[in-house]
Amino acid sequence: MKLFVPLAKPPWTSLGKELESCMRKAIFDFSLLDQSTQKIAVALSGGKDSLTLLFLLHALRGRGFPLFDLYAIHVGGEFSCGAGVNESFLETICDELEVPFITRTSTQKREELECYRCSRERRRLIFDAAKEVGATTIAFGHHRDDSAQTLLLNLFHKAEFAANLPKVPMHDFGITIIRPLIYIAEESIRTFAMQYGFTRITCQCPIGQNSKRKVVEQLIQEIEVHFPHVRSNLAKSSLLYGSDKALRP
Repeated sequence: MKLFVPLAKPPWTSLGKELESCMRKAIFDFSLLDQSTQKIAVALSGGKDSLTLLFLLHALRGRGFPLFDLYAIHVGGEFSCGAGVNESFLETICDELEVPFITRTSTQKREELECYRCSRERRRLIFDAAKEVGATTIAFGHHRDDSAQTLLLNLFHKAEFAANLPKVPMHDFGITIIRPLIYIAEESIRTFAMQYGFTRITCQCPIGQNSKRKVVEQLIQEIEVHFPHVRSNLAKSSLLYGSDKALRP
């Protein structure tokens, strides 16, 4: 019996159309893709954000954009930030989409697990895997709410008004990071994932559940009681007025 896997692809629901429109707008506004883009790697943790990114990018190929090759790169390991989903599940999804599925393994151990160290290793593994297949553009599933959280984290920790940038050339690595979901709210992604059956996947990192990012998210929820548009306003202000220090070589 063939294993059932959740797939999201056109024809879309009304929400799917909205998300695709938001992604197209981000790609246009920030020049995330151009006619020379031939290969894109998706950092695929297996959570709702990265799977939504994979499904939407796959749907865009050849529809107003070049028919670029798409790759999925998943970093597993004993302890690694992400959904902690079975790799065979993700591989089956990628097989159905005809997207090459590439895996790498994190060396992180529980006794030394720490967000910064883990994040650097994961990125290095993803960058190296992408370059091995000739993909110099890597898409991450950071959305609008991630950007709002990052803005407050940088402001509180470093007195920097800076959030996630939609496009960041990593000159030292020969890689460009893009964030096509930058306009999309997490709640919209969650609803989209519910519609297509992949919401059951949640982060399994024991450190991430008690991180400063979680604290900032709780603060935003409290502020929302009095200022309902705080998330969108924070994210918008970061794009309009945020530091572009990360773009400097």
